[in-house]
Amino acid sequence: MIIHVFNSQQELNQAGAGIITALIQTKPDAVLGLATGGTPVGIYEELVKNYNAARVSFRHAKSFNLDEYVGLPDGHSESYRTYMNHHLFDHVDIQMEETHVPNGNADDVDEECEEYDAMMADAGQVDLQILGIGHNGHIGFNEPGRELTAGTHRVELKAETREANARYFPSIDEVPTHAITMGIASIMKAKQIILIVRGADKAEIVERALFGPITTDCPASLLQAHPNLVVLLDNEAGSGLIEQ
Repeated sequence: MIIHVFNSQQELNQAGAGIITALIQTKPDAVLGLATGGTPVGIYEELVKNYNAARVSFRHAKSFNLDEYVGLPDGHSESYRTYMNHHLFDHVDIQMEETHVPNGNADDVDEECEEYDAMMADAGQVDLQILGIGHNGHIGFNEPGRELTAGTHRVELKAETREANARYFPSIDEVPTHAITMGIASIMKAKQIILIVRGADKAEIVERALFGPITTDCPASLLQAHPNLVVLLDNEAGSGLIEQ
């Protein structure tokens, strides 16, 4: 595990984008595991800058997103497909057919999950997986519990997760109750994982995830077992690690 703590958001964003850019420069057909939410937005902005400056091309890359809400209409402003198009895909030269986000409106969600895993297997091992972390330690939408699911699956979102995401919707009643998410095994298969965390409100769960016991009650704690984990924190998120 390598941990970097940054004094500014800009430094964190540039570092994250730099890792991804360097990967694609050395392996143009890299398979990227992408995340959504507020955490990676600045990194995607820096990637677009790198593309516009001709430092990187995504033409031969593939991407697989961690998750998607179940039941949002196609084109909904808060769907993760819309998010990815808006923040990255529409601004670089990646081939849209090589960008993959689970279909939250599939007629058969379980079948969609199986097909998503099959597409990932066909693409080969994910070279780099971007992750954030929830206040309860979830990664993707793998919520704390007595057991965790290995492959892509449908999950019921916990109340605290829906409350955390309510800021993106007119009311909490409009936050979906279910999502499709990559499973823990799918995430852990990536060659490299970048965990990105911002804010003092995440300091406690960061310390627990990185230095506490490995337990399904904190899914992010399983990342301690990954052989190539890079953690990018701002000063606030890293404040609990000073004595580690």
